[in-house]
Amino acid sequence: MIISCSSNDYNTEFPDQNNDEEEENEFAEIDYGLTEYGITYQGIDRDFSIYIPESYTHDYPSAMMFVFHGFGGSNDMIMYYSDFNSISERENFIVVYPQGSSFWGYPHWNVGGWTNTSSADDIGFVDFLIELISQEYNLNQNRIYATGMSNGGFFSYLLGCQLSDKIAAIASVTGSMTNETFNNCDPTKEVPVMQIHGTEDPIVTYEGNSSIGSIGIEPVLSYWKSNNYCDEPTITELNDSNPNDNFYVHRVLFDNGINGSTIDHYKVFGGEHVWFMQDDINSSELIWEFFSHYDLNGFIN
Repeated sequence: MIISCSSNDYNTEFPDQNNDEEEENEFAEIDYGLTEYGITYQGIDRDFSIYIPESYTHDYPSAMMFVFHGFGGSNDMIMYYSDFNSISERENFIVVYPQGSSFWGYPHWNVGGWTNTSSADDIGFVDFLIELISQEYNLNQNRIYATGMSNGGFFSYLLGCQLSDKIAAIASVTGSMTNETFNNCDPTKEVPVMQIHGTEDPIVTYEGNSSIGSIGIEPVLSYWKSNNYCDEPTITELNDSNPNDNFYVHRVLFDNGINGSTIDHYKVFGGEHVWFMQDDINSSELIWEFFSHYDLNGFIN
């Protein structure tokens, strides 16, 4: 798959397709498992990987999840520690792992804050990937989701603000919203949100970090509560596998929003800047369980 794209036009080469009129659909041959692609978007070389589960078929529209790495990270890294491919095989959805472009020599997503001098059009890049992948795979356009860690979590929020007509729900692990994202957020509808965050995060601090331009988690939750018209939160404590380790989790749930939308926050006491995969909390399983209940029209299950 080779793509050349500019602000005015683009050319696309896809794998050869069988044009037999008896074919049941127009999609290309399925590349199961993990496939890596390189493209040029707006003059910048970009990479992304797609994981197609063995249960996928062109006959039925499939949900798709974007997973975004953190600042300085890689799509391979977040694919490894999130283990969404295994969940994809079990639950039958497509996973896309884009790679951020270089900023100060580090892969990043342009979210404002410490990246506010970046010129990368990452929202346009994701929008383009949706269109591109839709030409090769039968996507359920009502079930496209975005999640990420740290900078990738910030970017998931930005997509919720600026691409809410295409992103059904978002989830952030150790991310937040920058002042720029917060002040310019303009969703066209309710957006179900999951936030997983540690109280001892030294980088994206729970109370906000002015040095990177992030706001606190509670103002973020309050914003989306208002956007979705959710109720006041109910708080429950998850099972604590080791009461002596000063690590435990509270679930803070704002529910009964428009079209069944919720804001679901897992507050990890003692948690630092990691993708939580402990006995007490499995971020990846929680995120897919959350996403699986929503499409663009609201609660579906």
